[in-house]
Amino acid sequence: MKEFTPARVQAIRRALSDWYQANKRDLPWRRSRDPYRVWISEIMLQQTRVAAAIPYYERFLARFPDVNALAAASDDDLLNAWAGLGYYSRARNVRAAAQKIASSGSFPDSYDAIIALPGIGPYTAAAVASICFDLPHAVLDGNVMRVLARLTQEEGDIQSSGTRQRLQESAQNLLNVSNPSEHNQAMMELGAVVCIPREPKCKFCPVSRDCHAHSAGLARELPVKLRRAEIRRVRRSLLVAIRNGNILLWQREQDAALLGGFYELPEPHQLAEVKTAKLLYEFPHAITNHIYDFHVMAARVGQVNPPLQWVPLEQLSALPLSTVARKALTGGNVLL
Repeated sequence: MKEFTPARVQAIRRALSDWYQANKRDLPWRRSRDPYRVWISEIMLQQTRVAAAIPYYERFLARFPDVNALAAASDDDLLNAWAGLGYYSRARNVRAAAQKIASSGSFPDSYDAIIALPGIGPYTAAAVASICFDLPHAVLDGNVMRVLARLTQEEGDIQSSGTRQRLQESAQNLLNVSNPSEHNQAMMELGAVVCIPREPKCKFCPVSRDCHAHSAGLARELPVKLRRAEIRRVRRSLLVAIRNGNILLWQREQDAALLGGFYELPEPHQLAEVKTAKLLYEFPHAITNHIYDFHVMAARVGQVNPPLQWVPLEQLSALPLSTVARKALTGGNVLL
């Protein structure tokens, strides 16, 4: 890792600020410094692309426009609003945090108080603290780590705690404490649209002249990620059974570690007696290190037992369906 002189730090800050003011995207969460709105956007964006997050963000705020509304949300309303975003523990954490904020009477305005909320880690706390309250805390998400790894020519494994600590120190050293809100957003924006993985757009980068990796011809090789998880492929079948205007589903336990409270389509092993009529739809679905090949089958079933249940078709739109169930019923015009 290579460091910058104070003069180069100042030059990078100025170049970032000028570039951001001229090129920043018009995103809905940038139109307000309301900590509630910024916080919700940061939680959603942790595992979701910006373009995909925008409609979810707008629908979520329309349903829960403030902390009090979110604090009072039922399980079904909460999960239905979050359905499709994945990592559903985030939804329960934001409601738990909203309940804590509502009981205190106002959104916390210090880094330590923000990070003490359920589901908030160092990155989100730094983002909310800097963007909403101008507190001098540098953010370090995946985009910023990539920018910093290239700027400093960091050749350590980006997944190691030692490398991340060095990058955090570099981020804090580079932070423009006179305008941490703009600086942090500029760093994230740079990583999102210019300093991208595999094919960085160095000729459009406002700080390329100060980038050690660019000067060394190593921008495409950095950051280094040594550990690669094996991808496993699994085939599974889902059943669409409809009887007298009802569809057969099952609901996960509310406290289940995975997708608690969501409704799913049954699989053959859950039924003692089932006859499949025809293939309705096929689709792949990736979850962490697995790719599932789902086959959606029309089915006739015999007696069913809990947790299987018949649900009126007209209630489907109001239920928190899992992403897999929604894909199965939407794809190929199967049902939804």
